[in-house]
Formats: sequence, structure tokens, C-alpha cells
Amino acid sequence: MPDKYGNVLRFRLPTTHCLPQLADRINPEWVELHKSRGIETYAHKLYMRSTVLVADLLIYIPAVVLYCYITLKDKTPSYRLLSSAVILLYPGLMLIDHGHFQYNCISLGLTLWAIIGMLSGRELLGSMAFVLALNYKQMELYHALPFFCFLFGRCVQLEKKAGLWKLIKIGCVVIVTFLLCWLPFLGDFNLASQVLHRLFPFSRGLFEDKVANFWCSLSVVVKLKNIFTQQSWVFMTFYFTMIFHFPSCIHLLFKPSTENFKAALVNSSLIFFLFSYQVHEKSILLPALSVCLLLPRKPFFCLWFLIMSTFSMLPLLIKDGLVLPYTVTMLLFLITTCYVMDTNTWKLAVFENPPTEILKSVMTFSSAGFIQAWFYVCLIEIGILSWLSVFKAPPPKYPDLWPVIISVFCCLHFLAFLVYFHIEQFFGEHCETLKAKGTKSD
Repeated sequence: MPDKYGNVLRFRLPTTHCLPQLADRINPEWVELHKSRGIETYAHKLYMRSTVLVADLLIYIPAVVLYCYITLKDKTPSYRLLSSAVILLYPGLMLIDHGHFQYNCISLGLTLWAIIGMLSGRELLGSMAFVLALNYKQMELYHALPFFCFLFGRCVQLEKKAGLWKLIKIGCVVIVTFLLCWLPFLGDFNLASQVLHRLFPFSRGLFEDKVANFWCSLSVVVKLKNIFTQQSWVFMTFYFTMIFHFPSCIHLLFKPSTENFKAALVNSSLIFFLFSYQVHEKSILLPALSVCLLLPRKPFFCLWFLIMSTFSMLPLLIKDGLVLPYTVTMLLFLITTCYVMDTNTWKLAVFENPPTEILKSVMTFSSAGFIQAWFYVCLIEIGILSWLSVFKAPPPKYPDLWPVIISVFCCLHFLAFLVYFHIEQFFGEHCETLKAKGTKSD
């Protein structure tokens, strides 16, 4: 049963569990069971939105700054700080947490702390942080397989006894953390089953609204929900998701380097978003966090992905009346990223060449020219579709025309990005090695 604050049967971190207690001290009407539903006073809104900002300050922002500090040691301190600012300016998370109003910064921040633990050799602390993130929000399963493969691969690389002992310690930390999180529910089987039922709401359908994943896009042509039963779709999406995970996970298992780990996080979360069951538009934030980690090193394609991920949530943002913040934050993020970071990745500079040079590259069948030109075209299409979605009513016969076009348009890009990030995982380190050798020979 919910407690006096109406908390659902799920694990709550102290940072969020104390919030209703603090609200009860300020104004008991804010948290009164049943009667507080739908309350929208100015003071209550101010309190709720302030708690998101506090969560940002305590968990997410320090993690981003520390990540840039430890992974960009070859860069100047000012570049590390500016890279942190660029990541924090990612409009998707900003609009959803502070506009749509959620606490994704807590689960994503804890995941980032877990990644920092893995990259800095503190696997036990990293494992504990990821378990906390997973128990706070079950969608962190999107990142679970790379964590498992990376840790297991690291243990296998050690001597037999040392690797086994390290694996046992990690397993104990994971189990103990899980038990502590679930301790309030383990005494009652029915209570625990209710928690699991709420965590995995299979009854809500294959996908939610017009999300930019594979199944929603395919349903534009084939009405998938009318072909198979709900149970069949649960198993089918599970098989598809696991099959597409196989190459990335096996590669990471045998080559558990930090760069492969970061690329695998992108691939795993993006595969889950594209092919798993019951995906919401906001789920794109999980791949987006992983891409943000690669942004300082691979700015061109990461910038492209992050812009597209924010655009994919436009129908939801319009419902929340966030069109103006969406426009401003998108432009700010684009301009800031191009100004701060070296966007000349694979000789693809966002604003390096004038349009005449880009056209010349296209006419001479330069792959760099084609990709750069498509980036410009993509920005123009985003602008046109955004304008149509806000100012142009769709035909009465097709009331969901703009959201459908946006979902299909973004899905096609996400599939292309999935191919790119797999190439990055499998061949990225090799290309960097060749590039370093070429620089030394020069």
C-alpha cells in the first residue's frame, strides 16, 4: 500500500524519499493522500521544480564535471570545463527534467558515477552505483549488458585466482546492494510481486504514443498490434533485442577496454530503444547520456545524434508548452558545441567549409561531402518539421501526421547511428592507433 505521502511501491533513494517528508513539513496539503492529486499551486510547483535542480546539483552535475576531468587529461583545464558545460547544455535532459518535470538526472547521474568508477578502476563502487541507478529507474537495464560484459571481461583477463576473487567481490557488492534496496518488500511475496508488476507494465502495449523506434515506424505500414498477441510481442521483442546485442557484447567481453565500454553503452541503450517492448519517447535520454560521454572525442556525429534525439521528443514537448525553450536550447546547444569543440572529425567540419565547397565535394562524390551536406539538410528538415508541428494543422484525415513523420524520420537516423557506433566500437581504437602513428611519422 502507498504510505501517507502516496509513494508507489518502488525503491526510493534518500534524496527523493526525503522530499515528501520535507513537503509535509512545509505544507501537509501538498502530500495528503488522494486529496493532493492534481494540485497545481505556485508554491507547490516552485518546490517540486526546485527539487529537480537540487538533484542536478547533488548528483548529475558533479558527475559530468568529474567525468570530463578524468577522461580528458590530455586537454587543458579550460577545455575540460567547457566540455562539461556543453554536456550539461544538452537540451533533451534539460527540457524533460525541468520542463516536462521528471527526475531522470538522478538515475542518469548515478549511472554516470558508475561509469566513472569503471573508468577509474573502482569497480566495486561503480557496481554499487549502477545497482542504485537500476533500482531507482528500471530503464537503466538499457545499460546493464555492457556493465556485465565489461566487468566479466576484466575479471577474465586477470590471473585465475585474482580474477575469480574480483568477480566474487563484485557479485557480493551487487547482491548486498540489491538486498538493501528490496529489504522493505522481501517479507511479503505479494508486495514484492506488485513491485515487479509496476516496474514492468507489459499491459501498456508494444510502444507508447509515436515513439521514434523500429516497431512504431514499421506499424505505419503494417499494423503490428493486430498481428500477434501481447505475449507474443513481449517474447519477439526480447529475442530481437538480444540478437542485436550479441556482436557488441561479445566484442566487449573479449576486448574490455574503456573506449569499447563507452561505445557499447551507446549501442546497448540504442538497441533497447529501437527494438525492445514498451518504449516511451523519453527513453531516448538513455542512449543520449551514453553519446554525451563520447561528445568531447567525437563531436560531429555525437552532436548530430543529440540534436536528433531532442527533436524526436518534439510532439511531447509541444503538449507541455515547451516550444520556445525547445527552440532556444537547441540553438544554444548547436552553437556552443560548434564553438567549443573541434568538430573536424573524420575531416567533417560542421561549419568549416562554405556551401560552395560542400557542393563541390558532393559533385566529386566525396563521402565527407555527402555526409556534411546531409547534416545541413537534416538541420533544415528539423526546422521545417518543427515549424509545421507548431503552426500548421495536419489534415483532418491524418491528425497524427506530423508526429508520425517525425518518428519515422528520427528512427531512420537512429538506425544509421546504430551502424556508425558499432563501427566505432569495432574499429575505433584501430583507427585512433593508425592516426597516432601517422602523426608521429609526420
